[in-house]
Amino acid sequence: MSTSTSKPGGSLSDLPPLRRLVTGHDASTSKAVVQSATDFAWQPYDDNQMAFSVVYTTSQFPADLNNDADVQTHDSLMSSSKLGLVNPNGTVIRCVDFAPGYRCGMHRTQSLDYGIVLEGEIDMVLDSGDVEHMKRGHVAVQRATNHQWVNTSKTEWARMMFVLQDCKPLQVGGKSLGEDLGKDLGFLPESGN
Repeated sequence: MSTSTSKPGGSLSDLPPLRRLVTGHDASTSKAVVQSATDFAWQPYDDNQMAFSVVYTTSQFPADLNNDADVQTHDSLMSSSKLGLVNPNGTVIRCVDFAPGYRCGMHRTQSLDYGIVLEGEIDMVLDSGDVEHMKRGHVAVQRATNHQWVNTSKTEWARMMFVLQDCKPLQVGGKSLGEDLGKDLGFLPESGN
């Protein structure tokens, strides 16, 4: 389905809605509780051909969960509108929906990423020309490489979940390889790491 009409929860696709559950502790009993349960909030990009939903972020490693410091830091970062693809010194878990036929721009993040296909199929294209066709359950371990995602289906949306972790600056053959969003992803803020 390639329509750009928003679905419930702000999604663009016809894929199932997703829900985020954040756990914590009851202060009086120390027992685990669900602190919040919310539907994913989606942000459309690139003429409604791609949508992001940031599930959660951390801003230090290891994360500080005391007194809900991580929750407060996440909420503050999300309200700042300054989050790039990567969160410097932290992590990001982000869900991305790709429209049928959509090809995102070639890009590189300064991060170690795990990309898991949840729905549909998608091609991972590397700047070397290597192409890997990925199906539901396949995982890409992106190690600060230049890549793009291509949904080759003419009719079906694809959905991936990404966990991005900041990494030390990468040197390959004496050359520094930092973040490069390319000309096609210029609508995204730079990560600043």
